[in-house]
Amino acid sequence: MNLPRLDKITLVRLVIIASLLLLVTALHYLTTTEKHSVHDVYRRLYYVPIILGGVWFTLRGGILTGMAASLLYVPHVLLHWRHHPSIAVEQYLEIVLYNVIGCLTGFLAQREMKQKRRYQQAAETLEESYRKLRDQADQIIEIEEQLRRADRLTALGELSAGMAHEIRNPLGSIRGTAEILRDGVAKDDPKSEFADILIREVDRLNRVLEDFLCFARPAPVGHGRFVVTRAIQDVLDLIRQQAVRNGVEVCTEFDGEIEAPGQGEQIKQALLNLVLNALQAMPDGGRLTVSTVNTPHEIHIFIKDTGPGISQENRERIFNPFVTTRDGGTGLGLTITQRIIHGHEGHIVLQSTLGEGSTFIVCLPLAS
Repeated sequence: MNLPRLDKITLVRLVIIASLLLLVTALHYLTTTEKHSVHDVYRRLYYVPIILGGVWFTLRGGILTGMAASLLYVPHVLLHWRHHPSIAVEQYLEIVLYNVIGCLTGFLAQREMKQKRRYQQAAETLEESYRKLRDQADQIIEIEEQLRRADRLTALGELSAGMAHEIRNPLGSIRGTAEILRDGVAKDDPKSEFADILIREVDRLNRVLEDFLCFARPAPVGHGRFVVTRAIQDVLDLIRQQAVRNGVEVCTEFDGEIEAPGQGEQIKQALLNLVLNALQAMPDGGRLTVSTVNTPHEIHIFIKDTGPGISQENRERIFNPFVTTRDGGTGLGLTITQRIIHGHEGHIVLQSTLGEGSTFIVCLPLAS
């Protein structure tokens, strides 16, 4: 038969009660009956282990300890006090009191324990309610911040769209004029170099305007499916030459091919922004690791670099428009990326440590 294992405190308490019972019993048997007053003290010493049994082990402990004291004391009464009927009756009454005191002490201790448990449960319930209220308050604050951010983005998007359309037409004219000027001078003429510079700068401005337009009017997410690992592989093929020029080692670790709902081209654009940011963070070489982890409901895409990392201040606002940590950046790449991911009912998380690198985690829902 397998007996339940007793913890150290319970075992010590049992030893104390048993020792006290045996000690009082030994005193009775080792003391002669002529010392009536001494025996009166001894039999009242039984109350100490009985009360301890009730306090430590509640009702069951009080009953068992009272019964144990009675069983130990009855033979002494029968053997040594049967010639003193008046004294024997008093001692039998004392035995009854052992059991009454044991039951009463155990009952009171058990009721106190139940009351304590109720208080503990009430405290835990209050603590859980407080935690839920705090979480709800945090959610409300976060929602309010998102609404304020959405208002700013809406106004900024409308302004960006208007400005972009107004600027693109003059830029087209400037580029065409620069090409005519370049074609009208000799290749070795210094003016040809100036025309090339002008064309390159116009192209750069056009790319900035494209970012503005993507930010102002993102393409709607249509119904469809795409294989996530294939989209990642297409992005890595696009940046392979730039990775070689920067001396960056590209490593991949895919957790099998899996489909996600949405538009693969938009996800490619989002991942391309993240991968290009990683390469730009490692101009002197490093390692770019792209991996996936499948969960029952999502696929997680990890894009990890070994660059300088991002400070805590910048991590808190890195997805805001026009926030950039490099020269020449528009600060819209990560904002557009986040908008695309949210449009696919996913989310993006940034983990970064200064001096060790950064990791962007893109979480997308799986196709049902």
